[in-house]
Amino acid sequence: MAVAYKQLISTAEKMETSLASHSPPSLILTQDELKKIAAYKAVEFVESGMVLGLGTGSTACHAVDRIGELLRQGKLKNVIGVPTSKKTHEQAQSLGIPLSDLDSHPVLDLAIDGADEVDTEMNLVKGRGGSLLREKMVEGACKKFVVIVDESKLVPYIGGSGLAMPVEVVPFCWKFTAKRLKDLFEDCGCVAKLRTCCEKINRKEQPFVTDNGNYIVDLYFKKDIGDLKIASDSILRLAGVVEHGMFLDMATTVIVAGELGVTIKNK
Repeated sequence: MAVAYKQLISTAEKMETSLASHSPPSLILTQDELKKIAAYKAVEFVESGMVLGLGTGSTACHAVDRIGELLRQGKLKNVIGVPTSKKTHEQAQSLGIPLSDLDSHPVLDLAIDGADEVDTEMNLVKGRGGSLLREKMVEGACKKFVVIVDESKLVPYIGGSGLAMPVEVVPFCWKFTAKRLKDLFEDCGCVAKLRTCCEKINRKEQPFVTDNGNYIVDLYFKKDIGDLKIASDSILRLAGVVEHGMFLDMATTVIVAGELGVTIKNK
């Protein structure tokens, strides 16, 4: 499916005043400043009365901050947020954003979240922050899903960054599950690694545990894994797998912030 770029907005000439203060055109923008530009642009999609999916991660954090700021200023009203992680729940709560869940709001108006990779067809890799299951549940229930990234996240194909494609697995016999995942993509030079956290017990690294009490096995590919839907189905058929970090055909808009401006890409 061909996807056209809809807008190209110069950071120097057409950014809102609120954005320009964070991204002076005379300076080289940092990655965090680019993330903030994309996040603020995404919040322009938010309207009073909406039920919003609130993403998780360093880019989504800026969007949640901005929503809280607009609520305090009275520019947004009657907005309800559905957070995608405990961390985002705590952040939104501290900002005074009213919160709910999918049980009470099974259909959401809009979700805003970052991504770890975006390919040419707007497929995503998410979950390097560990919240992929809740993110997929919430963002799969949205009428519109706006993805916010800086230009470093653009890849020619899923896995093209050489960084992790996460898979959430149950702790029971995780090594068995990890081997089966690795074997699925043996032809792609797949390496499967258990994600660990900073905490050590008796000098031994401990597994990273998700908000759902599960582990994450990170997959690294040396080659393109081919048909993503076939890859997705193959992963999900493995007993022990909870969910994977490929978000296929879910994004409706991708906002990319780069040093030359902001690009908005729609389906």
